[in-house]
Amino acid sequence: MPDAGLRKYVTAAPGEPLPYGLLGGCTEIIDSADPHEMLGTDWRPLSCADAHDTTWCPPEGEPEPGDVVYDKPGTCSAAPVTIVSGTECTTIGYPYEEAVAHVKESLRMGAQRALEEWFLRDVLCPMAEDQTPAAGAVTVAQGIGILETWLGTEYGGAGVLHIPVGAGALLSERSVIIGVDTGGPRTLAGSCVVLGAGYSVNVGPPDCTTADPGEAWLYATSPVRVRRDEVEVVPLKDAESVNLRTNDRRVQAQQTFVVEIACCRAAAVRVTLC
Repeated sequence: MPDAGLRKYVTAAPGEPLPYGLLGGCTEIIDSADPHEMLGTDWRPLSCADAHDTTWCPPEGEPEPGDVVYDKPGTCSAAPVTIVSGTECTTIGYPYEEAVAHVKESLRMGAQRALEEWFLRDVLCPMAEDQTPAAGAVTVAQGIGILETWLGTEYGGAGVLHIPVGAGALLSERSVIIGVDTGGPRTLAGSCVVLGAGYSVNVGPPDCTTADPGEAWLYATSPVRVRRDEVEVVPLKDAESVNLRTNDRRVQAQQTFVVEIACCRAAAVRVTLC
């Protein structure tokens, strides 16, 4: 048993955000210095229209085919969201510099989960097309198959599957994930898999209510891109962080994100985890 005495104050054990979340390898990340981008973005989607077969050599005497479909591309948009972390403590033994370091680290560790919660609840769920069969929830492997069928027919390229991190073990058990490359976990069809802790909010279309116990909502989208600005600390000065009436210090760190989905569409399916 050690000798009695005062305990030693040490730094906390460091951590890292989940590697395959929304800010992981499946997502293109752009560190933006343009304030206009961080107010939201608009774009004309590419590679999101159908292609069709046609007859280039009609029989002699017959007119040229008129079955060509001309797509009228629309526009997509993405709104910004600001993720915030704050700390409050007495000023005694808690200098401003330490408070700033604390909130920056809290934001670094927590921003991805908070962004995933917002993205699922406020973006994916309202726009998603429910692909759940009339009979109800399907197995995880069947759900992935349904979503990848939707991606193949509605997008035609390698997409992104958005999966609650707790369901990741089932994907491995069913050999749905066949490998992990530099971009993240992949399925046989080439879909990149986001395993998000924030997706445990577990809501689905059409009314964005929580799935029943033992069930989860899985989502699919075309490729995703995230723009983010620099971390901002508020307030910027030591004196401004102190409440003189209580002698408490408050400091917050914040960062704004804009999440873009290539074709601004999504599909969802309800699966059973049992």
